[in-house]
Formats: sequence, C-alpha cells, structure tokens
Amino acid sequence: MAKPRYRRVLVKVSGEALMGKEPFGLDPPTLARIAADLAKVKKLGVAVAVVVGGGNFLRGANFAASGIDRATADQMGMLATVMNALALESALEKAGVPARALSAMRMPSVCEPYSRQRALKHLARGRVVVLAGGTGNPYFTTDTGATLRAAELKCEAVFKATFVDGVYDADPRRYPKAKRFEKLSHDEALARNLKVMDAAAFALAREARLPIIVFSIREKGAIAAAVRGEGRATTVAP
Repeated sequence: MAKPRYRRVLVKVSGEALMGKEPFGLDPPTLARIAADLAKVKKLGVAVAVVVGGGNFLRGANFAASGIDRATADQMGMLATVMNALALESALEKAGVPARALSAMRMPSVCEPYSRQRALKHLARGRVVVLAGGTGNPYFTTDTGATLRAAELKCEAVFKATFVDGVYDADPRRYPKAKRFEKLSHDEALARNLKVMDAAAFALAREARLPIIVFSIREKGAIAAAVRGEGRATTVAP
C-alpha cells in the first residue's frame, strides 16, 4: 500500500455526495461507503477531519432566492449540515472508527460545540472529527468553512470530493470538450474564476499555503486513493 503524502488532512464532502442516487436526503449505502473509505484513510496513519455540506437537505442561497432573508436561509443550511454530520459520525462508529461531530452552531444536547482546542484533542486521540455548521456565520459557504478549519487544525491539505475528477475550465457534464487541469496555483484559480470552490476559500487557502486536491468521490475507495496520491485529480497549490 502506497504511503500517504500527508499526515493530517481535511476532507470536504458535499451534502449531495451523501444522496447517492436518491433525489433528496441520505442514501444509507452511500453513507456506509464513504465511512468505510474514511476508515481506510485512518488505517494509513492519517489524522482526518471532515467538513460536510447540507445541500442534500437545504441550500441556503437557494432559499434566499425564494424570498427568505439570506442570513436566516444560511442558518437553515447550517442546520442541515448538522444532520449530515450526525449521520456520518454514526456511520463511522459502525465502521469501527471513533468519531466526534462538532458544530459551529451551539446545540450541546445534540453534539459537541466546535472549538479549535476540542477538535485538536479529538484528533490527537485518533478520532475522526466531523465538522458541521460551516463557519457558524451566514454568507460563508462550507467550502470556506473547510479551508478555515483546515488552517485552524494544522491540516496539510484539503481534499475536496466532487462528482468530477478534477478542475475544468467549464462544467464537463455540460461541455464534453472542457479542459481539465492537472495543477493550478491559487492565483490562477482565482484569476480564472473557477467555480469548484468559491473565491473566499481559494483566497484563504492561498493565505495559509494549503494545497487543495479536487477529485471524484463516485468510486469506492476514492478518498483513500486520493490521499495516497493515486487516481485522477487536480492539485491547487501555492
């Protein structure tokens, strides 16, 4: 088994990735597959933090477009990420991996409140830390939350799991001739206005000198393969 390039990583998993083939909500087999894949990463000796999105239940920006106050809509989206974090925590425990869900939105009767010190202690004890609630503030995406948490927790890279095998200059699902990049700098990603992550996330990653590895989560074992440096992916690095 190839040795991992990094010893501590943050994996960003979108809410849509947890739907599998379902049109809404959670798909238990997909949830179990992702948990098993994260367990393989742990077996490589890598410390793992996970940030989950909430788009399988609710996307704040979409609700804001329907007339709900944007800050309120974003808070609703943060609540959706807590549901996903609890589900992933449970799936990881069933896969034999100790895990803790921590939320930037305080709800101590449901899960632990996020603090940097608490998260670092869990990582030091060998637990997967599942982070919910984004940054805890409206107007920021979970991609920005993922980059922020990676910097706070001294992760060496952000692994963004998507439905495509890297970063393209256009949506390859709509434009078959879209160009795929093997490697980009943060400045290039910002200048090209590439949509795989928002500008705030790229800018924060540039400031923290964090590489971002974008890969497809569709296949079994995709996360562990990406952490080992295998398979197709795009690296956005300083």
